[in-house]
Amino acid sequence: MRVILPVLAGAIAFTDVVSAHYRWTSLIVNGAATSPYQYVRQNTNANSPVTSVSSNDIRCNAGGLASGASTGTASVAAGATVGFALDQAIFHPGPITVYLSKAPSTAASYDGSGAWFKIAEVGATISTSAITWPASDISQYTFKIPSSTPAGEYLLRIEHIALHSASTTDGAQFYISCAQLKISGSGSGSPGPTIKLPGGYSATDPGILIGIYWPIPTSYKIPGPAVWSG
Repeated sequence: MRVILPVLAGAIAFTDVVSAHYRWTSLIVNGAATSPYQYVRQNTNANSPVTSVSSNDIRCNAGGLASGASTGTASVAAGATVGFALDQAIFHPGPITVYLSKAPSTAASYDGSGAWFKIAEVGATISTSAITWPASDISQYTFKIPSSTPAGEYLLRIEHIALHSASTTDGAQFYISCAQLKISGSGSGSPGPTIKLPGGYSATDPGILIGIYWPIPTSYKIPGPAVWSG
């Protein structure tokens, strides 16, 4: 994990700008990463992030709404541990969030315009002298599908919000991927609260428009709704 000290802020900001970007390319099922883009919708903007929260690209990245038909759908049980692997470790500082959205029919044909609910997140650890981002330097992230998730086909969305340039509007960078899932089980929960994408985030949300270097924030609010644990 990365610790940002005030004296190092300028140097880190510079290296963040010039470092390579990263992509969530593979779904993790049964403890192993599947082939890149086997179950993860492939984006069309190489490794460039989304910066506008008002664009439909905030759902599944640029091109992610068009690649469903060429992407497989993985079968998992409610309560299972799944995850995403990256093509390289996360470099920029910021949080991770994970959402599900149930498809009206098949995940492969779903455009993500329905309701999204959050099932996992990783934020910041703040002290008087530093801010730490546990998501930094990881190459994969795993989490549980809530055990009471109703059966059906879903889009599973992960994002890392890079905040190294987030002190200006549209400066935050969203590294997003969506996987296609068919969730089985007898879950009868009512997932919520939910948001729409776009619409659930504002460019001026305190977790999106924020200077993280100096002065060191005394708190950090992860964007979006509360986590539904099922």
